[in-house]
Amino acid sequence: MSRFTTPRRVLIVVENLPVPLDRRVWLEATSLRAAGYEVSVICPTGRGWDAPREVIDGVHIYRHPAPPEAHSGAVAYAREYLHAIRHWFRLARIVRRERGLDVIHGCNPPDLVWLLALRYRVAGVRYLFDHHDVCPELFEAKFNKRGLLYGVMRLWERITFACADVSLATNESFARIARDRGGMAPEDVFVVRSAPKVEKFVPGPGDPAYRRAATMLGWIGIIGQQEGLELLVEAVERLVAEGRDVHALIVGFGPHQPLIEALVAERGLTDRFTFTGALYGEAMLAALNSIDIGVAPDPKNAMNDISTMNKIMEYMTLEKPSVQFDLTEGRASAGDAARYATRNDPGELAAEIGALIDDPEAARAMGQRGRRRVLDKLSWEHSVPHLLAAYERIFTKD
Repeated sequence: MSRFTTPRRVLIVVENLPVPLDRRVWLEATSLRAAGYEVSVICPTGRGWDAPREVIDGVHIYRHPAPPEAHSGAVAYAREYLHAIRHWFRLARIVRRERGLDVIHGCNPPDLVWLLALRYRVAGVRYLFDHHDVCPELFEAKFNKRGLLYGVMRLWERITFACADVSLATNESFARIARDRGGMAPEDVFVVRSAPKVEKFVPGPGDPAYRRAATMLGWIGIIGQQEGLELLVEAVERLVAEGRDVHALIVGFGPHQPLIEALVAERGLTDRFTFTGALYGEAMLAALNSIDIGVAPDPKNAMNDISTMNKIMEYMTLEKPSVQFDLTEGRASAGDAARYATRNDPGELAAEIGALIDDPEAARAMGQRGRRRVLDKLSWEHSVPHLLAAYERIFTKD
């Protein structure tokens, strides 16, 4: 039973991943539901989540066909986004009729959910912006240029913040953007970090079938153009040349995967890499618990430097030491639970991995510090009060 005297009805809109596959959105949705909110979600289909209508754990999910992801060109982006926007408006009408609507909770990318928010503002519906990615910097990292589309994304970002009554930031860097670049009042910006639920991410022996070498390296994520997996391939090539017995387990999927697999083959490293494809739940944990060292090869750039990488949080929660490039928010997350390479240099990445291989006791202690860090301050349970405070603000502000 709701603890509120009248229903508080929330519609979460996400364009780039289905729910519950989008773990941040799902944690938010189920946490709000547990707090007494009525929660609906609009999202695309994909990765086995293909039912157009579904209720899971009390959350009502409305899915639309997923468009092909745009990788270049204004026309491709326009096609993807117009497809999503059309379905947002169609499904929002259904949600409002069937479930009611008080708040639209828009998740980016893209920075366009404000179009839907403006449609319902005249009816008293408020807009909460959930800032997942810095879209202008994401564009720059993906295409290594700025130009007209970069300027358009800066404009969309500014309009997004102007339309938002409250915004959620995944870390302090994003909170500064909301205040400084977005012009939001500090009391309307709440930091809700992305983090695993510790009761789900439990260290264990993993699946021995994955072990192919003395040292197993691991990576998890969406295989895109900006994740730096090319640098991991080069690092593994150097480690193998040094005579180290290593194998990299790549958990995930994405549009850049064929190019990474081709690079692995080109470097003669096919027997040093395993691509599992998308894994979820227990299967994902069985894979990640099989590794010895987690690697985050995301290169230092304007986007990555201020982004919180979910993979780092997952390595830490599973007591895995990790190696990454020295990024501002990467260091804020991992602290002394990681080793840091500089200059986007695969040679330094290999050297830091080698240092952990050479000192297994230090690596083990590093992993233990990481899990303790998550338990003490970074787990999802620490973010829930901030999420609920943001919602209390949006429902009670003048």
